[in-house]
Amino acid sequence: MINFKRADHINICVAPRQLEAARDFYANVLGLKPIPRPDHVFDTPGYWFLIGDIELHIGVEQPVGLTFRHTAFEVSNLSAVRGHLEANGIAICEEPVIKGRNRFTFLDPFGNRMELLEYS
Repeated sequence: MINFKRADHINICVAPRQLEAARDFYANVLGLKPIPRPDHVFDTPGYWFLIGDIELHIGVEQPVGLTFRHTAFEVSNLSAVRGHLEANGIAICEEPVIKGRNRFTFLDPFGNRMELLEYS
């Protein structure tokens, strides 16, 4: 049996031509803190960020189309976050209700599906 302790990191990918736009979106629109990336380990460029106590890794690959794969993050003040994203031109997708959770999803500008939720 595996005893999982916590999420360590999440890796998403963007098309190579969108890497700098991805860095800007995650740093400036979502306000994530950039952290050092051991570039010498990788054959392709990318960026790393800190989200709470886990890391978000952004790498490059050719896009594969729309997907249901996603990453979910618990946030505080979901309605304010929603307003902030909408003010930045991000379309919000309503999701089926799960008792005890308020939530929505969105696609970042690079096709990655993200879920944000707040427990009620």
